[in-house]
Amino acid sequence: MKTFKGRVIAGGNWEGEAVVSHGGFNTLATFQKSAMANKKEVIAADQNNKDIFGLNITGKALCLPITIGSTTGGLVIQTVSSMGINPKCFLFSEHIDSLAASGIVLARVWENSDVIAVDMLGEEFLNTVRTGDIVKVEEDGTVTIL
Repeated sequence: MKTFKGRVIAGGNWEGEAVVSHGGFNTLATFQKSAMANKKEVIAADQNNKDIFGLNITGKALCLPITIGSTTGGLVIQTVSSMGINPKCFLFSEHIDSLAASGIVLARVWENSDVIAVDMLGEEFLNTVRTGDIVKVEEDGTVTIL
């Protein structure tokens, strides 16, 4: 068991499975296929991200350094949240980027989503957590890998 402390962007308490992306997370490439097909879950479609390609990320703790890609990133996060197929948590090792931050805020305010976001968890967090690990997220930004 290892604990990390980050900065709360959108707080909440939750425990569940982690999915880890060590490289930048392309929101449009990952979510678009499932969202456009009106699927009940997101199967990561970004072929350039070998860490998560083909994995179900709906309802999981998405552990990542930062999001990358198109300026539609925030809208994509809001859209999958409105569909109820979003990751439950976005756990950033680095500072959250403006596009991800805007999407998470829009999801919480406009879509009444309970999506959680914590940033600045550090490089050690991303080097420690593994896909399939159970993580516990607390309202104060504490993340424990169980």
